[in-house]
Amino acid sequence: MSKLFQKTNLKDLDLQNRVVMAPMTRARTSQPGNVPNEMMATYYKQRATAGLIISEATQISDDSQGYSFTPGAYTDEQVKGWQPVTKAAHDQGAAMFCQLWHVGRVSHPTFQKGERPIAPSALAPVETKVWISDDNGNGNMVNCIQPREMTQADIDRVVKDFAYSAKRAVEAGFDGVEIHGGNGYLIDQFLRTNSNKRTDNYGGTRENRIRFLLEVVDAVIETIGADKVGVRLAPFITFKDMDCPDIVPTILEASKELQARDIAYMHLSEADWDDAPVIPESFRIELREIFTNTIIVAGSYTQERADEVLNKGYADLVAFGRPFVSNPDLVSRLVNDYELADLDGATLFGGNEHGYIDYPTFKEV
Repeated sequence: MSKLFQKTNLKDLDLQNRVVMAPMTRARTSQPGNVPNEMMATYYKQRATAGLIISEATQISDDSQGYSFTPGAYTDEQVKGWQPVTKAAHDQGAAMFCQLWHVGRVSHPTFQKGERPIAPSALAPVETKVWISDDNGNGNMVNCIQPREMTQADIDRVVKDFAYSAKRAVEAGFDGVEIHGGNGYLIDQFLRTNSNKRTDNYGGTRENRIRFLLEVVDAVIETIGADKVGVRLAPFITFKDMDCPDIVPTILEASKELQARDIAYMHLSEADWDDAPVIPESFRIELREIFTNTIIVAGSYTQERADEVLNKGYADLVAFGRPFVSNPDLVSRLVNDYELADLDGATLFGGNEHGYIDYPTFKEV
């Protein structure tokens, strides 16, 4: 049997296989309040044959939002909304972590009560857009604007927001949280020299640029325990104006610190477009030497590529994104070598059940 379908463990969690459902923004919350709902519970339940589900990116506060209709995990209503979602996943045998994010400069005054978004430095991301819906639910991609540079008070507050939201996520039934430190969002903005021009203790050297990430991780660990904490990083992704020549050694340096903290896992977000850079094998070898806890990889993996990275020991779990959208029974289709259904890209963000919970399983096709 392929390693992909074998049972395994994530710290004290038993996983029914090594397949992970990757975090994917779907923008289907109830309004007002960005509250998870019954339709979302159905969506995750349909896909809970995965060993581990990582939720769509979830706000830690009002000002951490960058796209319409994305969920939060910090109000009582949001926690109550998530509880049927986590129960549905657990009832089907899947473990579930909540991905927590602050988008930083990848936002718009629409989500900031008319104010500018916050970021490490007052630098607008070039050619970067966010999805904003109108009152009728019709969304458009809108350019980001220049943010304002975070003060020390801002930094301290956001660290506390991550910790508080992690606590609320566990109350909502999640097995743990994944701190989003990649893909051009706030923590990633601190890590990279092109988006972080600070001259204080959070800018300049690698030690300084990883400081904010580690402060967030430490605060969350203190609140819910290291065994419930994962971190997502994106060393080879450069979109959202994030092309930093020093990011790979910076992430390797951060990985040493994350291993020392004995977190549950590291999740590598790999570039997944057609001409994306290939991840050097030397990087995978070096990372595995540094980080010996669970490594998850995500980025257009096929079963063949998943088996290769698992068999070489470079990763322990493999995450699938878009194939899980159009194939709720993805695990079964992979096991039986069934054909995969195509994705309807027009229904990815916002809308109703169509393109969300109405994709059939293989037997129903």
